[in-house]
Amino acid sequence: MFTAFSTILAQADQAINIGPGGQFSGLNNITIATIISALIILVLIIAALIFFFMLVWGGIKYITSGGDKAQTEAARGQITAALIGLVIVFAAWAIINLVNIFFGINILSLNIPNAQGGV
Repeated sequence: MFTAFSTILAQADQAINIGPGGQFSGLNNITIATIISALIILVLIIAALIFFFMLVWGGIKYITSGGDKAQTEAARGQITAALIGLVIVFAAWAIINLVNIFFGINILSLNIPNAQGGV
């Protein structure tokens, strides 16, 4: 009785595909690791864009300061902060790549090799 029921369930599982299809078929491979990797990449991109626009806005403020010492210093401070932020973001990206090259740990895909050298 139980084997017949499990056979019917196995056949029904093969006949009914409840996974996404078409352009959404890639959603079958979503795991916690891919979500974390995507979030890391997204944070790096958003941080780089924010600091870039801070740099541009600081440059505009510096140009339009009209020689006012306080506005010029504020704009210079914003430009400095944006450049430091960009350096930190690109250093984080470089560290991620160096860890991947030297240790074989790909943080962007969370691919960590095991002790036997395989993946």
